[in-house]
Amino acid sequence: MRDRISQAIKDAMKSGDKRRLATLRLISAAIKDRDIAAQVDSAGQPSGRDKISDAEVLQLLQKMVKQRRDSAETYRKGGREDLAEQEMAEIAVIEEFLPKQLDEAETRAAVEEVMREIECGGLKDMGRVMGVLKERYSGRMDFAKASSIVKELLK
Repeated sequence: MRDRISQAIKDAMKSGDKRRLATLRLISAAIKDRDIAAQVDSAGQPSGRDKISDAEVLQLLQKMVKQRRDSAETYRKGGREDLAEQEMAEIAVIEEFLPKQLDEAETRAAVEEVMREIECGGLKDMGRVMGVLKERYSGRMDFAKASSIVKELLK
């Protein structure tokens, strides 16, 4: 993952794509920031880790996408379509490094399968369903969408 991002930065520099380069540098800086934070534990003692895992990088990228979606929505409400488009362009660059997201039908099928497997009996089992989904589909599923599907199916 880190090598892909580094190579993408080099390619963007060579091609002169300033917007893409700026977004890739933001990604790289965020990863480096998390790497530094991972070197110490909550008590300020060395943690023995020199960098975050690829799974943590994926979570970071997903968080970055979510932040930009929220910002784009806010900009649109404020009548700043130009800034919203800039956020959407950054999302497109970030998503290149994320696994393919499940669409609505695939998400629904995964939810139904997990509900059958754990013999979901009602709303009280929602936490178990979501836990299994997060374990299996981390980085590939919109869990807010999955949650609404679970609620819909449990009604």
